[in-house]
Amino acid sequence: MPTKSKPKKRKKTLVIVESPAKAKTIEKYLGRNYRVIASKGHIRDLPKSQMGIDFDNNYKPKYISIRGKGDTIKELKSEAKKAKDVYLASDPDREGEAIAWHVAHVLNLDQKDKNRVTFNEVTKDAVKNSFKNPRTIDMDTVNAQQARRILDRIVGYSLSPILWEKVKKGLSAGRVQSVALKLVIDREKEIKNFKPQEYWTIEAEFKKLKKTFNGQFWGINGKKTDLPDNDSVKKVLAKIDKKKNFQVENVVKRERRRQPAAPFTTSTMQQEANKRLNYRTRKTMSIAQQLYEGISLGKQGTVGLITYMRTDSKRTSPVAQAEASKFLNENYGKEYAAKGARHFKNQEDAQDAHEAIRPTSVYRTPESLKSVLTTEQYRLYKLIWSRFLASEMTPAVYDTVRADITQNGVVFRTTGSKMKFAGFTKVYDNQQEKNVELPELNEGDKVKLAKSDNKQHFTMPPARYTEASLVHSLEENGVGRPSTYAPTIDTIQRRYYVKLDGKSIVPTELGEIVDNLIEKFFPDIVNIDFTAQLENDLDGIEEGKKNWVKVIDDYYHPFKKELDKADADIKKVQIKDEPAGFNCDICGAPMVIKMGRYGKFYACSRFPDCRNTKAIVKKVGVICPKCGKGDVIEKKSKRNRKFYGCSRYPDCDFVSWDKPINRNCPNCGHFLVEKRNKKGPVVLCPNGDYKEETSAEKDTVES
Repeated sequence: MPTKSKPKKRKKTLVIVESPAKAKTIEKYLGRNYRVIASKGHIRDLPKSQMGIDFDNNYKPKYISIRGKGDTIKELKSEAKKAKDVYLASDPDREGEAIAWHVAHVLNLDQKDKNRVTFNEVTKDAVKNSFKNPRTIDMDTVNAQQARRILDRIVGYSLSPILWEKVKKGLSAGRVQSVALKLVIDREKEIKNFKPQEYWTIEAEFKKLKKTFNGQFWGINGKKTDLPDNDSVKKVLAKIDKKKNFQVENVVKRERRRQPAAPFTTSTMQQEANKRLNYRTRKTMSIAQQLYEGISLGKQGTVGLITYMRTDSKRTSPVAQAEASKFLNENYGKEYAAKGARHFKNQEDAQDAHEAIRPTSVYRTPESLKSVLTTEQYRLYKLIWSRFLASEMTPAVYDTVRADITQNGVVFRTTGSKMKFAGFTKVYDNQQEKNVELPELNEGDKVKLAKSDNKQHFTMPPARYTEASLVHSLEENGVGRPSTYAPTIDTIQRRYYVKLDGKSIVPTELGEIVDNLIEKFFPDIVNIDFTAQLENDLDGIEEGKKNWVKVIDDYYHPFKKELDKADADIKKVQIKDEPAGFNCDICGAPMVIKMGRYGKFYACSRFPDCRNTKAIVKKVGVICPKCGKGDVIEKKSKRNRKFYGCSRYPDCDFVSWDKPINRNCPNCGHFLVEKRNKKGPVVLCPNGDYKEETSAEKDTVES
């Protein structure tokens, strides 16, 4: 009797993505005839030990397998041999296209094959549809990524040895990072050179019948008038007769409409997450990546919750807009759904390669997903969901009133605003506008002056950059692209060229030294316009309008001249150790202040014979109010927030978020603290028994 032959095992189609999380999600969508594995990012790159660029052969890069990726490459080759077909499904951007190209090279895939699939969202329909229209690898996009990588390597590997030799071992410099550092340092110079200008305001409280409302001095005899000093305030007050009524004039009543903001781009998402959720840019992108690649929703399986999170486009698909309109009609009412499709204008230099960041379905509400998301995922998803839904809603409508309150030519102006219709603010309000209701005011009405406060102010210097405002500035100046903002800011912090003081980015002494050197000898690198033009050239390569070799050539030759000149002209920068003012408690030699990788610290001057080191603590000049023995010192929390504690910790556990001062409350005897708000420092008692303003002179005129 003949033996039955075993049925041949059917070959599967292999799909290669870059992320293991994404691989799991996609394999569930495609079914058992597909095998989905991850390259775990790039598998080839330029060598770390050398420049890796052939300058005599059209800047040909020398790619090698990345150390530690041997097992991954073996698995890719093994699975490719067994597969019926191989598809490359890495992310839909330059980096993803380059990963696909490198994988194709390692697996010896035919470059002419239509084996590249992309999708803007990791959902079942989007993934399945992408396999219906595969394409060849886009070499223009690959060349744009290669050009960026080669330029960054040329700058980094040319400048870093100079910094090592002339400044300090271990330093490095990058192309986009140098511009970001310059922006921070230029802002710090503005702050240091700022000269405050004095100005005054007069705020008044008026009364009509039993209702009171506020107004602010505007001008004299119909002309806007500034109050530069106290004398000008006195002249205004001298014109006012407190016993006489003021008259209402120039009443203007309008209806104002406030339009919703566009759905998120990478930049605006990073900015809002930083402002609202206190997330750092790197953290925001990490959480967004998780939401994009897929979250397990129980019986529904794993689903990508948002569209691709690296984008500069404000465009959304008609399908998503239609779904949002349906959701709004069902859940909020037709008056909240925008009439017709909404279009938001992109920035001039936007690539517009992908949609804006939005939920893959508005019917997956944040509340319905709360049980399956971590707290951080939930908060970011809610922000993205709310922003997109609001962008498809009707405007908020306000009734506004403006009126002038006059007497003897002195004009006070009052404004009021009352929400008439919530519109998009029912879902997402990024201004938190308050209602300011006025009594019914008509021209010719008489009102009384209840009281007036005249206050001294000084103009404030520009604020230091936060991560949010630095991202905004980089985008506004055309420096970098959505995928580069987070790593750029992270890099200048890791190199200790800048540090965080709360949310503010502050340049370090080391950062200033590096910036001065680069600005003097390599002005093009820190020239914002030059860098922005280079970004446009990279976009031109991707669009097939520019040749990548010529773009590098045009950049490299002027840079090479600067490099040769700098190598000859730069003198060694001495970062001198400062005397610490006390001796080593181990060997008795003088201690000095040294500059280290993470900032300044105390070290013994006999290093390396004596390796005694101590952290530098900042005393605030106050004895601990709890134990009366230790000094109050400035400390940093794990989240880099400044607080104050006792130097005798853990023997004394005194802590305070606000800075203690050397005075006690005159009412309850508790120590006073200095608290900072938007108007400046205020001294107050934590028990609420006492408060004093520190900056403004205040006069009150009672009616």
